Amino acid sequence: MDAKLTLKLDKRVIESAKVIAASKKISLSKMIEAYLSTLVNSTEEKDSDISPYVKSISELIDLPEDYDYKKEYRDYLEEKYK
Repeated sequence: MDAKLTLKLDKRVIESAKVIAASKKISLSKMIEAYLSTLVNSTEEKDSDISPYVKSISELIDLPEDYDYKKEYRDYLEEKYK
């Protein structure tokens, strides 16, 4: 559900932001919403050491629940330096 928000910003900032939004073919409202959404998501994920990008691509991989990445990496290094 969308809600209205009124902001007081420097006029030059608004004009520059409008130019940027137009170059991306989106509205200024959508651009600000995307920025705020990024802030909210990054704050929510502070509990995790995984960046949003890494999290998004890692969801493409289906690993077993008992997967031990440290053991896999250790095995890889042992093999590499034999």
